[in-house]
Amino acid sequence: MKLSNFLFAIILLSLINVSFLSTAFASNDNTQGLTQTKNLVKAGNKFVTLLGEQIKINEQAPDFKVVDGNFAPVNLSDYKNQILLISVVPSLDTGICSLQTKRFNDEVANFPKNITMLTISNDLPFAQKRFCKVEKVDNIKILSDSVWHDFGRKYGLIIKDMGLLTRSIFIIDNQGKIAYKELVANLSSHPNYDQALKALKDIAKVDHALDSANVD
Repeated sequence: MKLSNFLFAIILLSLINVSFLSTAFASNDNTQGLTQTKNLVKAGNKFVTLLGEQIKINEQAPDFKVVDGNFAPVNLSDYKNQILLISVVPSLDTGICSLQTKRFNDEVANFPKNITMLTISNDLPFAQKRFCKVEKVDNIKILSDSVWHDFGRKYGLIIKDMGLLTRSIFIIDNQGKIAYKELVANLSSHPNYDQALKALKDIAKVDHALDSANVD
């Protein structure tokens, strides 16, 4: 009888613990009530639902907060007056995401120092660090949206019922405006690297011309 009571107590404590964790997760879920978009991106032959506000070219880029490999907060405003290319991937541990990240990591050397390239995913920083070490990714900055999902919410990138970010590319000019956007139409497809890199070069030339004119 005593053994049965003991087992009952263990089961009860386990149920209470599971209930507590579920409640804590729900309270930390800040994706509820977000705008839903259903006709932009497919997984295979089926559209997925994206959560968050879709941003448009020429709009001011919403500030966001993510974390680096040490869980230190990083904000878009930390890159003020720089040109940013943001490469967004669902998970670094998948083939296309890995290739996408390594491609932009290799391209960093072809651009001046006022251009910064970021990769953002919902992978935990521990996994991101491991990936970078194994794949020798050390030029592009790898950031995680896993803590607050702030970037995904503000840029309309959270895949409903998956918790991942949809594959995409953004370029933000040195005035803080969205200058280029590509939501890759299918999760299993690569972004248009050549188009994004050409746009980055063109935007850099325009921004340089504007800076020169302001100096004059």
